[in-house]
Amino acid sequence: MQLFNEKNCVLCGIATQQDLCAPCANHLPQLPAAHCPVCLWPVPTAEICGACLTKPPAFTRSIAAVRYAFPIDALIHSFKYRANLAIAPILANLLMPQLETTTLPDVIIPMPLHPIRLRERGFNQALEISRYLSKQLHIALLPDSCNRIKHTPPQTGLPWRDRQKNIRKAFDCIIDLSGKHIAIVDDVMTTGATLNELAKVLRRQGAAEISNWIIARTISEINPIDPYTP
Repeated sequence: MQLFNEKNCVLCGIATQQDLCAPCANHLPQLPAAHCPVCLWPVPTAEICGACLTKPPAFTRSIAAVRYAFPIDALIHSFKYRANLAIAPILANLLMPQLETTTLPDVIIPMPLHPIRLRERGFNQALEISRYLSKQLHIALLPDSCNRIKHTPPQTGLPWRDRQKNIRKAFDCIIDLSGKHIAIVDDVMTTGATLNELAKVLRRQGAAEISNWIIARTISEINPIDPYTP
């Protein structure tokens, strides 16, 4: 029976009973142990960083599984741009251990895609990850509660200073979230500008607490002084 439970590690291909073999799992790029609990920027004291104290973002906290670097970047690229949907639960499972010690939200909202981008890609990667998390954690999923109403150039192609201006007024939300704790799910967090813009809309709808649930956090492109400056 054990033979039929074996599969192949998605990174190295050797036989394993998990998504990743132990050596590959142990060598995934990790976030610094000491980091800001709000934006995940490395902070020696593990306290809220100066940027989040000076100009607090609309979200309450951020939780990420790993750092955005090889081979995670390759997995996410295959998932998003080659429509390898089988990777969605693998990525979600990387995040699950990080959620064991946090207060779970009332609902999950996946980062919306603009209809044009959705037609081009054929699926919303954040929604695919959210479906799995919702099922495993028994948390309500609200896939249609928020919309991306502004079609913008990809954030990855812009200097960080232009990212918040690019994403401004890009979202709309139609649901009453009064007093709710919301988890926004997305695959990658770089400057946090997109997450912050959506969080602002959720706050206007009454959300009391907003957690970012992210698969991978980019560190190198962040401006540690003020990542949210337009």
